[in-house]
Amino acid sequence: MAEEKERRHAEHADDAEDEDRVTLVDDEGQEHEFTLIDVVEVDKRRYAVLLPEEDPEEGAYVFRLENDADGEEVLVNVEDDDEFDRVVHALEEQEEGDEEDESDDGDAWDEDDDYDEDEDEDLDEDDEDEEDEDRRH
Repeated sequence: MAEEKERRHAEHADDAEDEDRVTLVDDEGQEHEFTLIDVVEVDKRRYAVLLPEEDPEEGAYVFRLENDADGEEVLVNVEDDDEFDRVVHALEEQEEGDEEDESDDGDAWDEDDDYDEDEDEDLDEDDEDEEDEDRRH
């Protein structure tokens, strides 16, 4: 019985634009709307990160994804502090990796890129030649 109280069943909407929205029913039977922000795998378990639509400033919630006896996916509270910390750490690492990917758009010069001063000087000379030619015409 206590395990049933920990579980929150997710009702997934049929509309494509609502597929990232989840309705959770608390122990008192009240419905709460959330937006699914991410699903992360840690130690061969999957976790859902949900942001409450009522008060997003409140912060995100993390639930473990499990299958019930009927094979339906259910959300389970993460009550173990160590387990929760591992998930948060994985999310932080993922976020850091995403930030690095965004900053490396392929156009920016990287420290590992070779820099050829002669090539840069050649470009400057070409620009000067074009300017001289434009002035003559």
